[in-house]
Amino acid sequence: MSKKKMLFVYNPKAGKERIRSNLLDIIDIFAKADYEIVVHPTQKKGDAVQAVMDRSDEYDIVACCGGDGTLDEVVSGMWKSKRRTTIGYVPAGSTNDFAVSLGIPSAMHEAAEGIVNGNEFQCDIGVMNEETFVYIAAFGLFTDVSYQTKQDVKNVLGHMAYILEGAKRLSEIRSYHLKVTTDEGVIEDDFVFGMVTNSRSVGGFKDITGKQILMDDGVFEVTLVKLPDNMIDMSNLMAAFLNRDINTEQMYCFKTKHVVFESDEEIAWTRDGEYGGDHTLVDIRNENKAVTIMVPQE
Repeated sequence: MSKKKMLFVYNPKAGKERIRSNLLDIIDIFAKADYEIVVHPTQKKGDAVQAVMDRSDEYDIVACCGGDGTLDEVVSGMWKSKRRTTIGYVPAGSTNDFAVSLGIPSAMHEAAEGIVNGNEFQCDIGVMNEETFVYIAAFGLFTDVSYQTKQDVKNVLGHMAYILEGAKRLSEIRSYHLKVTTDEGVIEDDFVFGMVTNSRSVGGFKDITGKQILMDDGVFEVTLVKLPDNMIDMSNLMAAFLNRDINTEQMYCFKTKHVVFESDEEIAWTRDGEYGGDHTLVDIRNENKAVTIMVPQE
């Protein structure tokens, strides 16, 4: 009887380079589960996308280790290959929002055990202008912090790197005039921040997207934050936002499977914490149960 085949893609620089001291243990767990393993350390941005596109049909499972950006690349490669090989995820990043949302343990050996002993879960993903994202597409306030914060700073400071970098920029707050169209209606207003999410955690903050979030229900949670009148209102607004204390005069919060953002000026977007381009038109749709991910047994 031939062994099952696994492609294991990992980012050696993610999350304080945690993988370095755990790599052999992770591979040992996979080997004991009777997998024949091909190991692929990523060398540059986009490397995981290409590796999965080129080779995913050769394997029974594609496992990855890194931050949410690494998982995003693996999912992107799978989507572009038009194959649906099961994915395993060992989180090793600074925040690991998606892993938290799926109940994947932060301890790397436990996450590896969950890949070989867990259950398959069919999860929604997003498609933004034909590029995939796993759990968030966003614009505005602080959204560029994650991809403008250097990797070595992230490794030393972890999640605090994002907060510190963002705190430097309070004087630079600006708004964007947007027309937002969904199947349910149209909104037009000035916003300092917006996010389209399929996650229970964003930026390390749990429940920021709402309560009882389902990862396979075919809809996103959309949060749009309006421009406040002054900095005191801004402070109160951010506190309300982080606590999910929704003030309908300052925020729009709704669910939808499809949303289009239109603006006169180009706006910088982020997908899963990585730069997603500058756009005047952003079309985002939910692809229901588009990928299969291993999650721990309940």
